[in-house]
Amino acid sequence: MAEPRVFEHPVTVGPRDIDRMGHVNNVVYLRYAQDAAVAHWKAVVTGELAEALLWVARRHEIDYLKPALPGDELVARTWVGMADGATFERFVEILRPSDDRLLTKVRTLWVAVDPRSHRPRRIPEAMVRLFEEWSGSGVADGGDGG
Repeated sequence: MAEPRVFEHPVTVGPRDIDRMGHVNNVVYLRYAQDAAVAHWKAVVTGELAEALLWVARRHEIDYLKPALPGDELVARTWVGMADGATFERFVEILRPSDDRLLTKVRTLWVAVDPRSHRPRRIPEAMVRLFEEWSGSGVADGGDGG
């Protein structure tokens, strides 16, 4: 398998992301990972192909390594793994560039669903190739989540 194409998405820790422990709440990391995935999707897949699928999460695996703190500027690095039928694997690493720390690692299995029937749908080979061939800047300017 070729080296994965990495997409970087900037994240600024906001006041609402902080829990009573004084660091980013565990569930917020999942939002950061999802925001990076959505931004990557929008950067790579457009037009009819983008309208052909919706995505639902089947599984999230998260390793919390170091805490993110109020005001931190982070980077969520994401790439896709294997596609199998209707399932696409995605990886996200959340880093703090100021001290070069890896804070969180996420592996998610996403299932493609038909937008009308909401039933699982095989991922088109053309979509898999888009992610393999994508050669964008690799940096997003933010995202609207999703």
